[in-house]
Amino acid sequence: MSEWLSSLSTDYANQIEMSLRLCAATIAGMAIGINRDIHDKPIGMRTLGLVSLGSAIVILAGSVYEGTHFGQDAVSRVIQGIMTGLGFLGAGAVLRAPDKMEVHGLTTAATVWIAAGLGVAAGLGAWFVTIAGTVVTLLVLTLGKSLEDMLTRLFSSGDKPGGE
Repeated sequence: MSEWLSSLSTDYANQIEMSLRLCAATIAGMAIGINRDIHDKPIGMRTLGLVSLGSAIVILAGSVYEGTHFGQDAVSRVIQGIMTGLGFLGAGAVLRAPDKMEVHGLTTAATVWIAAGLGVAAGLGAWFVTIAGTVVTLLVLTLGKSLEDMLTRLFSSGDKPGGE
């Protein structure tokens, strides 16, 4: 068994490292988001987890591509343009009621941005980053709300308006 694990870690060391980086980025963003949830801010755990994951995907995708005929500086400028443009598109998904402090669509905006990051990764041929990033994104979107609610209840001081 240990021989198999040793072989696996040697053969797939880069993929294991990238998976850890993607997960660490997601956890870091989610940790900040828990704080925002506890303080009733409009941006939360899932949104910041996705933004952090998207950033990691773009960085990893830009560092592992091979076989393209463009220079690294040209690819970098294209990535910057895509991510900036998609940020504006994502901003269009955010809705705010003019008379209230309610914001809707932040997670949707983050998913627009992360989809761009996944597209960049796929376009660069960073297949593992694309697949791993997609899996982690789906986990955050699927399990994130339940985890977010549980952690908010756990760490909340109970002094929120509304009697909690």
